[in-house]
Amino acid sequence: MKSLRIALWIAVFALAGVLVWLTLEVTRQKQDLTEGPFGVPFRLVAQDGQAITEQAFREKPTALFFGFTHCPEVCPTTLFELNGWMHKVDPDGTKLNGYFVSVDPERDTPELLGLYISNVTDRIKGISGPPTDVLAMIKGYKVYAKKVPVDESDPNGDYTMDHTASVFLLDKSGRFAGTIAYGENPEAAEKKLANLIKG
Repeated sequence: MKSLRIALWIAVFALAGVLVWLTLEVTRQKQDLTEGPFGVPFRLVAQDGQAITEQAFREKPTALFFGFTHCPEVCPTTLFELNGWMHKVDPDGTKLNGYFVSVDPERDTPELLGLYISNVTDRIKGISGPPTDVLAMIKGYKVYAKKVPVDESDPNGDYTMDHTASVFLLDKSGRFAGTIAYGENPEAAEKKLANLIKG
């Protein structure tokens, strides 16, 4: 009986230790999101062919979206809506940056991305680059992206991409400041961008 009580106490202390560790880990991750710049360092290619790094997300507050040019609905809708919101809250385009990072760098060259985006907006710049570098950046920004075959019986044929559909908001120091969900109320989205500009 005594050994059972000892075993139970050991189990209780072990469980308490695990709970303390989990609490500290969650707190640390939240601090990482809010205290330091979000994401990871990267060196990719902007739609104009110039190199671009994470420093671009430190110049001004940033609206950051991940998508792809073959996207049938979410990406063009988000680009169109984000363009409108940016024009409304920052009419001269001097206070807020917008970037669209391709989750499909195999097909989305910087040039193609530039053509695609320029048909919708003059406020958002495209980012692509070598697939391994782009995928490392996507992972570092905690974005979900997965290639999905159009025809399950032909995994090497045409494909689409499942991906995170939210717009990430970063303050002028590159810190995570929130998101705009796909389909979010336009007034709420505009308020979030206006608050992002105010800092």
